[in-house]
Parts: sequence; structure tokens; C-alpha cells
Amino acid sequence: MIEFAPDQPRWRQVAELVRQRIADGTYPPRTRVPSVLQLQAEFGIAAATGQKVHRALREEGLIYTEPGLGSFVTRSDT
Repeated sequence: MIEFAPDQPRWRQVAELVRQRIADGTYPPRTRVPSVLQLQAEFGIAAATGQKVHRALREEGLIYTEPGLGSFVTRSDT
């Protein structure tokens, strides 16, 4: 669990943490990122909040979702 800042939406704070984990290699390219249920368990957030995290990361091109398989870090071409 993290201590959430009161002046920023929780989904943004969790998304930033997942971004950092992608950047530092905790979640390498083409590996699975935590599911919405796993985000709920780790951070104590609601399902809708976890869905916002995934949506934001997909819109940024950092992850992609394969129905029935999960969400994965986008392959790095650099």
C-alpha cells in the first residue's frame, strides 16, 4: 500500500507508479502488468479506479490488452 496524496486522484498516482515500474524494468516489454484485481489488492483501490489506470496507460501506448490473456507492456523499439 502507498500513502496517497490528497490533492491528486488515486488512479493518477497508481498509474504513475506503474509507469515508473515500466521505466525501471520491473515490468519489462511484453510482460504482464498487474490486472485490475491485482491493483485493487496491492493499492486498496476500487475496480473502477484500476480500470482508469489501465485505460490511461493504454492511451499513452505503454500497455496493450489481449482479451482473455491480460495487459502487457508494449514492446520497446528503442
